[in-house]
Amino acid sequence: MPGVNRIGFTELASTEGAGDHSPGSKRVKYGSSFIPNSLILTYDSIIFVHGLRGHPYRTWASSKKADNERAVGSSSWRQKFKSRFKSTPPPSESSSTQGSTSSRQQEIFWPEDYLAKDIREARVWTYGYNADVIGGLFKANNQSSVSDSNKKPIETLEVDNEVLDNIHEQFVEAVVEHGIRIHSFQEGRGLSGMKGLNEKVVSDFSSKLGLPKIETIESIDANHMQMARCNDRSSESYRCIAGVLKLLLKTANRDTDLPLWPVTQVDAPCSTTASYCIPFRRNRRFIGRTKKLKELEEKLIISSHCQELALVGLGGVGKTQVALQFAYTVKEHWPEYSIFWAPAIGAESFEQAYRDIATRCSIALDPKEEDPKESVRRYLESDVAGKWLLIIDNADDEEILFGESSDSGGLTDYLPQSEYGLTLFTTRHREIAVSLARNEVVEVHEMDQEEAETFLKESLTQKEMVHDQDDTTELLDELAFLPLAIAQAAAYINAMQIPIPEYLSLLRSTEQDTVSLLSREFRDDTRYKNSRNAVAATWLISFDRIRRSEPDAADLLSFMSCLQHKAIPRTMLPSVEPAERTVHAMGILHAYAFVTQRDDGNSYDMHRLVHLATKVWVDKHGATEALNEKVAAHLAEIFPSEDYANQAIWREYFPHALQFLRHTQTLDIEARYDLCKHVGNCLRVDGRVGEAVVWLSECFLWRQGRYPEDDPERLASQHELARAYLVDGRVKEAVGLLEQVVVIWEKLLDEDNPDRLAAQHLLAGAYLVDGQVEAAVKLLEQVVAKKEVLREDHPERLVSQHALAMAYKANGHVEKAIKLLEHVVAIEKKVLTEDHPTRLASQHELAMAYRANGQVKQTLKLLEHVVVKKKVLNEKHPSRLASQHELGNAYEADGQVEAAVELLEHVVAKHKVLKEDHPNRLSSQHELARAYLADGQIKEAVKLLEHVVAIEKKVLREDHPYRLSSQDTLVRAYKANGQVKEAKKVLEHIVAVKEKVLGEDHPDRLASQERLAVVYWKDGLAKEAIKLLEQVIAIQKKALREDHPDRLRSERMLLEMQAEQRSERKDQMETSPHSSDEWETASSDGEEGSQSSRAKDDGQGNRE
Repeated sequence: MPGVNRIGFTELASTEGAGDHSPGSKRVKYGSSFIPNSLILTYDSIIFVHGLRGHPYRTWASSKKADNERAVGSSSWRQKFKSRFKSTPPPSESSSTQGSTSSRQQEIFWPEDYLAKDIREARVWTYGYNADVIGGLFKANNQSSVSDSNKKPIETLEVDNEVLDNIHEQFVEAVVEHGIRIHSFQEGRGLSGMKGLNEKVVSDFSSKLGLPKIETIESIDANHMQMARCNDRSSESYRCIAGVLKLLLKTANRDTDLPLWPVTQVDAPCSTTASYCIPFRRNRRFIGRTKKLKELEEKLIISSHCQELALVGLGGVGKTQVALQFAYTVKEHWPEYSIFWAPAIGAESFEQAYRDIATRCSIALDPKEEDPKESVRRYLESDVAGKWLLIIDNADDEEILFGESSDSGGLTDYLPQSEYGLTLFTTRHREIAVSLARNEVVEVHEMDQEEAETFLKESLTQKEMVHDQDDTTELLDELAFLPLAIAQAAAYINAMQIPIPEYLSLLRSTEQDTVSLLSREFRDDTRYKNSRNAVAATWLISFDRIRRSEPDAADLLSFMSCLQHKAIPRTMLPSVEPAERTVHAMGILHAYAFVTQRDDGNSYDMHRLVHLATKVWVDKHGATEALNEKVAAHLAEIFPSEDYANQAIWREYFPHALQFLRHTQTLDIEARYDLCKHVGNCLRVDGRVGEAVVWLSECFLWRQGRYPEDDPERLASQHELARAYLVDGRVKEAVGLLEQVVVIWEKLLDEDNPDRLAAQHLLAGAYLVDGQVEAAVKLLEQVVAKKEVLREDHPERLVSQHALAMAYKANGHVEKAIKLLEHVVAIEKKVLTEDHPTRLASQHELAMAYRANGQVKQTLKLLEHVVVKKKVLNEKHPSRLASQHELGNAYEADGQVEAAVELLEHVVAKHKVLKEDHPNRLSSQHELARAYLADGQIKEAVKLLEHVVAIEKKVLREDHPYRLSSQDTLVRAYKANGQVKEAKKVLEHIVAVKEKVLGEDHPDRLASQERLAVVYWKDGLAKEAIKLLEQVIAIQKKALREDHPDRLRSERMLLEMQAEQRSERKDQMETSPHSSDEWETASSDGEEGSQSSRAKDDGQGNRE
């Protein structure tokens, strides 16, 4: 210990290396009676003062083998401690300075070897004094050796001594007056065997002055013997002490009003015993989130990838719980980190959290410093704080975080920046997350199925409730796998003691019940006291915040709450100018996780429960009615027309428009009913005819109650409803509405007015379906004539020509129909796409005409093309089914019976969604029965046809072509099944009806009469058969050329009947292959004439 005064001051100088304490060292010694002025006058002095029985060199010196010595058992430390305080004479000056060179070279006197060199701007001193009184204090074996002169100090050091109290008070006054900073270090570890002091030599109470506002207290991770000896610059003790000294030196020459803990960089942080300020206990029910926690560990601690990171997600998704779990994970696995928690819900809660941190860390708050947040920030930025993790929870409010303006600060002004600190934010707001943590953002989503099930089970008091997998899955799906919603549901189920199915029933009953359940508060120890724990309530707070700061975003959120919560098209949303405002507003909603953008970039999803909560929020502010009016006006304006080119758009819009219409039944404004009309028309064209009728009826009835009968808008809605009725098979209702419209338009409009012609055209179509063929032909010929002023490819001209061709075919003028349809198809081929519904409808109708004309191959080719193109339609679309229906008929005509049966059975199955008397359903059943007949399934055919005839008898007049067609086919089935008398009865009715309504030369009338003659003949009524057949041939001679197949067949049949009657060979004639086959052909040909009026494209709603 050369050159260090045992008594008095010694100024140490930086040396070239450790252990070099040769006489050449530059030390300045001062005797015990001398106190240098420089020590008093300068602020840069560091003075080392040893304790009782200590030594100015030996107290601080450490052997390089100290680390090995620390491995010695605790009893060795105890022995050293006892031996140090035995009442033996202190070493003399000479003996204290003696020792071998080798032993001295192994010692580290760190105040000189390290500190004087590392802090060259400071003057480092030791101070020694006579500490012999220690013998009396510790009651040495020879207590009488304590001299009288030493008894006075010993008495002074006793507890509650008045002299000691006075000294303490004077010292405190001096500290406060001169602004002296105090930093007290305590033993972090005890010595085994030390009793009564928590195994510490100096207790925590004794090792501090107890001046909280000006004293910083810190623990060094060492025991009493280790903490003052540093044998390596990297040791924790040295780094800690040196860091504090550097800070004190930097502030020593400043006014006392200046910050106590300035921003400073040092070699390493002070590693002290960690402090913890976490407001919640560990959540024992925490489940899953393993990947998220691993990601936090990797980024923040293991790889030190970043120092600031933000957890972002929807309110109630579990961000706080993930952060809490991470905090306890760090505490358990990385104990060197202090952990602090501050909620950013408001300025008050944030400040209180910082006060708690100051108290926990014994941070000296400057008496003149009014804001404790600044002191805590400075402390955490200092090396003294060591490593720390700061969690800022609920960082959701921009004004609170960043200030209301550039002039007013926010909480972020008090966020510390340190090389050794980590900050984890939780926020609902992505924009805030990016502002705070830049690109280090981790999204927290809903739980997965397994996590949610486990969490629900752990939250329920009756665990067996989750054994029903279906109920559990349904409940979690309804709660959208949100942890807060699951916890809330479990709390309610536990409290009410109800089973999961009953809770599900409440959740699904009405929106009011759902809102009530989601708004119920419940106690949760892992959430803040007095906070609103109900999942709906957490969102309402955010909604209000958005409404105050981002009105455009609030308007968009409100608008979206009126639509379906999934796949909301961007083009459906209202926009504001400039366009950037809309982009910003959507960004805000996305930042709060209320809205997520789909991968296509053109549509958005809202969380289902958020969607519902938004509606509640709007209603809470009394804005529902005004919002509905605004939404109705916007949707009515942007909803597309029924033009096929808009199909993709209206299909995107349907779910949202229908959602809005269903929830606004009491909204009594024009815009809503305009929307009803637009939606209804598009539904009709899209094949959803039943739904179309609902909304078009609403529109018409609303206008009927408010406008006179000649009002254009009322007539337009009446026209559209009639068109939907027609496609829906409600033919008489359609005819009734359209006749009213036509009468009014004929009074008000010119003959060539488009609206008048459109109404006449549609009425003609209704007449055609209603069996009033002559009336349909007459009306359509008028319409087509008026439209000849239009260009050849004008849609209105083509559509009327199409309809007229259908009427010609229905009236038996097949060749005229083919000619007109071939013209229409040729024009449309030039102007319409291959899969356009109008072009396909014309091709369908041309194929029907070909079939009626016996051109089976052309029919098959065209219909197969049409069916392939219509695959883009819904499989239940009427137009698609109609073409499949006719293709099945064509297969039958071509002898492909099995293919016909398979296709028609498919059509009949799809038509089961229609009501029993729907024309399309009855038509497909009729055609399937015909296919069954061709396939030899006679009994199935009879059963199906009897059903069809019975239904049509109730809904169709007796001369309706469809009813007569079904009866014709039933006759054929009866004959095939040997039920001749039943066949005769039905056929006599058919002939009687046709004789009333059809001209005597009408092919259908003649065919039925011919078939009845055959039935008479088979039933043994030869006289009646010959008489009827003679009548038929007489008319055919007038109407048909001599070589017409029908005329030749009838004449041949008559000759055979007459010959058999003459030769009385009736039995032979019945078994004659030639005769029976030809007569059956006559029956089939006659039926084909009847069927021609029934074949149609039920997708004609696309064709006016």
